[in-house]
Amino acid sequence: MLPFRLIDRVKFIVERQLVKGAGFQLLVVGVFIGFISLVGGLLVVPQGGEFDDPGSAIWWAFLRLTDPGYLGDDVGTWQRFVSTLLTISGYVVFMGTLVAILTRWLIAKMADLERGLTPVTLKNHIVVLGWSSQTLPLLSELLGSSGRMRRFLKIHDAQRLNLVVLSQEASAEQVHELRSEPGIGRRARQIILRSGSAIQPDALQRVACLDAAAVIVPSAAHEVGSLITSDVETVKALLSITAQARQHQAALPYVVAEIQDIRKLPVVERAYPGAVEVVAGNATISRLMVQNVLHPGLSEVYNELLTAGEGNEIYIRGGESVAGQTLGELASERPNAVVLGLLQQGESGWDIRLAAPSATPINVDDRVVMMARDYAETDADPKVQVLPKITRGKTRLAARGKGLEGRRILLLGWNRRVPSLMAEFASYGPGQPMVDVVSVVPVSEREHALHRYAAGNLLDNYSHIEADYMVEDELRRINPAHYDTIILLSSDRLVSGEEADARTMVGYLQLEDVLAESPGRPQLIMELSDPDNSHLLYGHQSEMLISPMILSHILAQVALRRELRVVLDELFTVGGAEIQFQNPEGYFLPASADFHVLEKVLAAEGEVALGVFRATADAHGRHLMLNPPRKQYLDLQPGDRLVVLCQS
Repeated sequence: MLPFRLIDRVKFIVERQLVKGAGFQLLVVGVFIGFISLVGGLLVVPQGGEFDDPGSAIWWAFLRLTDPGYLGDDVGTWQRFVSTLLTISGYVVFMGTLVAILTRWLIAKMADLERGLTPVTLKNHIVVLGWSSQTLPLLSELLGSSGRMRRFLKIHDAQRLNLVVLSQEASAEQVHELRSEPGIGRRARQIILRSGSAIQPDALQRVACLDAAAVIVPSAAHEVGSLITSDVETVKALLSITAQARQHQAALPYVVAEIQDIRKLPVVERAYPGAVEVVAGNATISRLMVQNVLHPGLSEVYNELLTAGEGNEIYIRGGESVAGQTLGELASERPNAVVLGLLQQGESGWDIRLAAPSATPINVDDRVVMMARDYAETDADPKVQVLPKITRGKTRLAARGKGLEGRRILLLGWNRRVPSLMAEFASYGPGQPMVDVVSVVPVSEREHALHRYAAGNLLDNYSHIEADYMVEDELRRINPAHYDTIILLSSDRLVSGEEADARTMVGYLQLEDVLAESPGRPQLIMELSDPDNSHLLYGHQSEMLISPMILSHILAQVALRRELRVVLDELFTVGGAEIQFQNPEGYFLPASADFHVLEKVLAAEGEVALGVFRATADAHGRHLMLNPPRKQYLDLQPGDRLVVLCQS
């Protein structure tokens, strides 16, 4: 073995001290300053005079080293030479090195603070575990839900809403994104960013999950084929929260968790014994797509009811203040809202009674489901004129219409949602469609994914086509004009939502060129991933679903009102209550009917009137008119359809 040199040993020892941090670095600099002062003082001691005492000489050298202003007071060539060397050394060692160490320490400390590693000291706040494409719409939803949020804060005895977001790496760029988001803006100061992963127990403690009023766990994005999926991360986070609560003997917070695979629902319930509501992301979007195939135009209803912005939303109010009234009496006192039905406590949860008879009494423990433009409109207003009561009888079963049987459906693209979409098509019974799936993903990989998800619940008639719909010749060979419905799916194999949407939109424009040569036109449904891209295709003729916005809305609103999840499951799954479009000619409507008259006529059939879907779009490209003023004449034109809530 080669011997170590003395200089190498000294350098190694100095290096090990320097890497220990600013304190040790300052100690090393202090040693160097003392050594230089000692050498400088000993060099001028032989001069005599004022330097007879070595201590005075060393002090003189230290002053020259630390303060260059003493340089002009020295006498003699040798003393001035030594003083000049000490002054130059002072600039390098004392001022330069000392300032550099302190500056680096201050910058590092500020960077640590910006990373959000300090635990929050809040109570009754809302925690969002993860930063993804859904985070900004989710935060915007929470900040924009004024009425629901006031009720939420009142229940939890909180004066102000505080949102804490756990991000993999909190940064100033994310703060800028928050301030640039239209629904957030200046309210970004109510949002606290913390660094960490939802699968790290320390990170969950950093955001004070156990002291939160609600914890929202949206699905994270993962690479295709990764062993750590979003559902695995969600379950791990729930296990960590449970373990922390057990360790500190604290109550478990209310959790709203999104999972992609609905089969993981029992796993989530076993992992978290506290109050939890699970939103199945893939299944939810799949249900909406299938409903949209059944009822063309229904995407406008989703985009109004299930996204933030102007228009109507679904609200749930407690029965305490209206107990003893009937649904009909309540509806007459809420002229700006549409009463949809009731939730009643059952042995195994909530019994959902949408489109219930108007004579149904409301109990204290019941929940009333209403549709309105604002939370305040679900309250009684003594200044507003009470409407005449309408009588709704027992709900009759409405026909589903043409259904899915024999319908040819073309799926352009592939993502992790396709297996749940195929299972949703199969859940509609024997009348199943014929589905062709076009993608560059190998057929063997697609078949493996389908059989893993729903081996015993697959469609009877489906096929795979291995092609790239971005190539015009391959798209023409598919002959898209022969299909009844075409669904363009957003890819989850690209880096960002912008790239996925760019591919989807270019594919749509190319599809429009191919369809322009055919006399018939199929129904087009387009799925996007980034909300900012929804306005790029001006004047498009497709129906658009923005998955992150819909899921963000559902997660936010279920966090504020837990019962909303069962209502959405009832509305947008096969069977039970359903939103449908009906032909006005099937009802005995007078020529000059207003919306209140429409409500009365549909109530006689056991249905709830929601609005009108116009055959001709308005100046903003909208066909839908939900919950219009009761005295507004509808002026129905040929091709217009009624939007109704009924039992199918």
